[in-house]
Amino acid sequence: MEIAFYLAAIVAVAATARVISCANAVHALLYLIVSLLSVAIVFYTLGAPFAAALEVIVYAGAIMVLFVFVIMMLNLNHETVARERSWLAAKVWIGPGVLGVVLLGVLAVALASGGSMGNVDSTPLMAERIGMTMFGPYVLIVELAAFVLLAALVVAAHLGRDDRDVAEEKRIAAARGRRHPGGEQ
Repeated sequence: MEIAFYLAAIVAVAATARVISCANAVHALLYLIVSLLSVAIVFYTLGAPFAAALEVIVYAGAIMVLFVFVIMMLNLNHETVARERSWLAAKVWIGPGVLGVVLLGVLAVALASGGSMGNVDSTPLMAERIGMTMFGPYVLIVELAAFVLLAALVVAAHLGRDDRDVAEEKRIAAARGRRHPGGEQ
């Protein structure tokens, strides 16, 4: 398991360095997925299979898919169609593919060895233990973090609101013969 830990850590550092150095956003996302998968393997080798599963499901799965959709929605003009087709070339996928194969091999060796899951703690970190810790002595911090995330969501919705929506509301209010609360008529 120690070898798996070090190999996954090296892959994580290499992939993260490529995330920072890539000029192309899609390439950086591919390397970020590899980096997050290797961090999940690091978590697993340290005896935290629940954290590893969350890393894969939440970060490498859902959030990376969201990033890819956002990037694809931003590139809507005709110039980018040719550039996006060039991303399907084999040279684009070689780096993330090689690092992904290395991670798959490391994971296969780690699972096949059947050894201890880590030297940090002999008992695996499970969801019940995480919940008892978070909602025991740290319940106030968890609630404050929830409020901060809610405030960030409200601010993002406000900043992302399109001016055309406000203009349309003003036009409808003017057509009905009353003043719009957000501006002059």
